[in-house]
Amino acid sequence: MKGVVLAGGLGSRLSPLTRITNKHLLPVYNEPMIYYPIKALINAGIDDIMIVTGGNSAGDFLKLLRNGKDFGLKHLNYTYQEGEGGIADALSLVEHFADDEPICVVLGDNIIENNIRAAAAEYRVQGKGAKILLKKVPDPQRFGVPELDGDKVLNIVEKPTDPKSDYAVIGIYFYDATVFDVIKTLVPSGRGELEITDVNNHYINRGEMTWNELDGWWTDAGTFESLLLASKLVAKDGANKI
Repeated sequence: MKGVVLAGGLGSRLSPLTRITNKHLLPVYNEPMIYYPIKALINAGIDDIMIVTGGNSAGDFLKLLRNGKDFGLKHLNYTYQEGEGGIADALSLVEHFADDEPICVVLGDNIIENNIRAAAAEYRVQGKGAKILLKKVPDPQRFGVPELDGDKVLNIVEKPTDPKSDYAVIGIYFYDATVFDVIKTLVPSGRGELEITDVNNHYINRGEMTWNELDGWWTDAGTFESLLLASKLVAKDGANKI
């Protein structure tokens, strides 16, 4: 299984900080934000990793991460997303890298307390389709929200006014190689982007979606409030524990 960290976007909710750098290079407590998703993949036994970035600070990722030796990696791969095409558009850029292998995709602003080893192991056994990670949250209407029937995912609605559950779909996904065929069928949403929720619903409609509930705390770091929360949680408890 290969790993993908999506670290593009403008980070406009963190302006003016992001006027001069990419959001994922900002600090979360004592390390750059981008370190945390990379470590989450490595802790799951995934050491062939692609960083997807964009904007005017792409070269700074190479300066910071170099070839990945600080993480014990032999090398890191990089690719560049032009413009703001959405998460699924960014994911489409790694088709050549995936090379028909399954992938684990982590959004670059996702910070987790524990690790995703168990979910990765289950997905390796699953062998096809997709798996998403869920977390109960007090404000699910801010996220993609699944409608569940026991262990089955019936549908995912992005930012619903009337959430069907109190779970949020967090930014960690497992896909087989058919994900790139799925992306090619998508049409832009009202935001003008290719939505990852549409990808996930495609797998649901095929009956090929499973889910795990994430242990420990989780936050993104895409707003000033969540960036501060992430720093406080990492300072108190650490992150990506072995």
